[in-house]
Amino acid sequence: MRLLDNWVPLAHAISTEKARSEFIIAPVLAGVKELSNGKSSLFSGINFNVDQTQGLNGTCDFILSRSPEQLDLSVPIVTIVEAKNENMGAGLPQCMAEMIAANVFNEREGQPLWPLYGCVTTGSQWKFLQYEPDKRIIVDRNDYFIRQLDEILGIFLTFLR
Repeated sequence: MRLLDNWVPLAHAISTEKARSEFIIAPVLAGVKELSNGKSSLFSGINFNVDQTQGLNGTCDFILSRSPEQLDLSVPIVTIVEAKNENMGAGLPQCMAEMIAANVFNEREGQPLWPLYGCVTTGSQWKFLQYEPDKRIIVDRNDYFIRQLDEILGIFLTFLR
């Protein structure tokens, strides 16, 4: 995505979470949506109040859905968390909670889907997770960096298949 050639340096120069979100993360995820040929939807900053008693409520940074329906969220498959203060480790529990919430949501909608996926990112660094039917969450040991954009896009597209 040549578009990022201009925006990544700007996001780094501004050096705020908002800049990384707007100039790196959102364009990458919009690219995923575009590359999925209309077979996915992308949501940003939506309330995802699934089960308050379990603490599965709040606003998600981003969600990719396997449904082309863009008006209402259905079949969430990937939850994406922006690492606050560029702390990837601190973003992992939030992402795990959102993956569990996505599972509860899908089951309530009568569309259980396995596995579910998650991603924690600073915009420059990306880490992927997988939630298994036996309720295990596997964290990829690899970190991916924005210079590996083709790999990052490929991982997301694999999740949406």
